[in-house]
Amino acid sequence: MKKILQEYAAYHIWANTRLFDCINQLTDEQIYHEVVSSFPGIFNTVLHIWDAERAWWMRLQKDQEIISVEDWFKGDFKELLVDLQEQSQQWQDWINATTDETLQQLFSYKSFNGEPFTQPLYEVIFHVFNHGTYHRGQLVTILRQLGVDKIPATDMILFSRNKK
Repeated sequence: MKKILQEYAAYHIWANTRLFDCINQLTDEQIYHEVVSSFPGIFNTVLHIWDAERAWWMRLQKDQEIISVEDWFKGDFKELLVDLQEQSQQWQDWINATTDETLQQLFSYKSFNGEPFTQPLYEVIFHVFNHGTYHRGQLVTILRQLGVDKIPATDMILFSRNKK
């Protein structure tokens, strides 16, 4: 299990970096432009990705009070990308340092509405990375709506082929 999660963590950082390098070529107007999507634009979608990764990280750290990034983050897009990438790196470092036994352990947490859940920790970590994949797909759609035509592919198979 650990090896799979290590691969997925590395892939997550690789895919984010590829897509964010593309987004960094855009103007502020494009980055903050509102479009119809789950989150209204590039900035808000990336903010949500970080917010979710951070919330799960805080749950893993047994933090009882999870304050949404959206409630306090006042930085610009470049700061947002740095913070998200640092959060993703924390996940990768933690996975590299943990054991298979820990990943198999049951993990108890509460949803934002206070509902308690218990499930294997590895399932939560899979969710964190899969959530990022889902929203990267939305970012690609937003980029297309903004007229961007050179969007890097972020498929996991490309990561697998190119890591060798």
